[in-house]
Amino acid sequence: MNNSRGQYDVEKKDGYSIINILVEKLDTNIAPALKSELVLIAGNGENNVIMNLKKCKYCDSSGLSAILIANRLCKNSNHGTFVLANLQPAVDRLITISQLNSVLNITDTVDQAVEFIKEEKTAKQNAY
Repeated sequence: MNNSRGQYDVEKKDGYSIINILVEKLDTNIAPALKSELVLIAGNGENNVIMNLKKCKYCDSSGLSAILIANRLCKNSNHGTFVLANLQPAVDRLITISQLNSVLNITDTVDQAVEFIKEEKTAKQNAY
């Protein structure tokens, strides 16, 4: 499902959603709509989200805020999992400088993110 301005799309999968950021800048132009989308996804009961940043080369504080909201919404809804995938160098540096690399789940590819979510789901099921 594409958003109205083509800044991101959402792929609903079995047990998780992938948000593909389609623009080079995750900033104030996209963050408010993205935050709204994240709230809708969480409201629909989806608690596992992968944010694919393959095309994103820049992120500002509003973009970081959207990432942190996604992480919080996933954790708060039935112990879900949020994963960032395909970080580009400048965004990776920002996440590291902000020390969010110790808080967020980060993988090199979407496929690795999918596997991470499956492993987390299994581990959480075994814990109960």
